[in-house]
Order: sequence, then C-alpha cells, then structure tokens
Amino acid sequence: QVQVVESGGGLVQPGGSLRLSCEASGSDFRFRIMGWYRQVPGKERELVARITTGYTTNYGDSVKGRFTISRDNVKNTVYLQMNNLKPGDTAVYYCNTYPVSSSNYWGRGTQVTVSS
Repeated sequence: QVQVVESGGGLVQPGGSLRLSCEASGSDFRFRIMGWYRQVPGKERELVARITTGYTTNYGDSVKGRFTISRDNVKNTVYLQMNNLKPGDTAVYYCNTYPVSSSNYWGRGTQVTVSS
C-alpha cells in the first residue's frame, strides 16, 4: 500500500513550466513502479508517465520531449517536470503505483491549468 500527496500545480501560460511533487508513504515505495496520471472532467484518467524501480521511464505520446518523471527513493517522492505546457495539458494530475486497479487509493490530485 502506498499513500500519496500531490502538490505543485497551478495556473501557467502556454509555454510555461511547472514541477509537480508526489510525497508517498509506505515502506514498499522503492519496490513499486510509480506513475503520473491526469484526468479532465468527462474523460477517463490517463497515464502520463511512469518510472520503474530501476529508474526506467516511459511517457505518453502527447508529452514526450516535454515532461520528465523522476523519483527519489530516499525521500519517497516522485516528481514530474513539465515544460512547454500546452492548453491540452490542463487537468488534475495524480500519482499512484503502476498499474492501478479498483482497489487503489487516489490522492486529491493537483490542478494544472494552462491558459493565456
């Protein structure tokens, strides 16, 4: 079981940057693949990026080259550096283990709004 608290969202203009943080608890954090997800009202939650226990990363096609996921297993924290933000990135961003199921707990998420 991993419990998470997301932070770092906000309002930014197109082309701007934000850095999201996910503070996790649970002694098995370092053994879990972690991911950042996002959701827009009326849409299904989608995986944005994930990072393995060996620090291998994968990204959704829409964010490749713009977002970077990283983790610090000492601090039990996952980060998402978001550069060159676009209006289509507007969503509530969540972190969690990967994969997820109906038994997963979700945090409150952090709102990212990209608008001029």
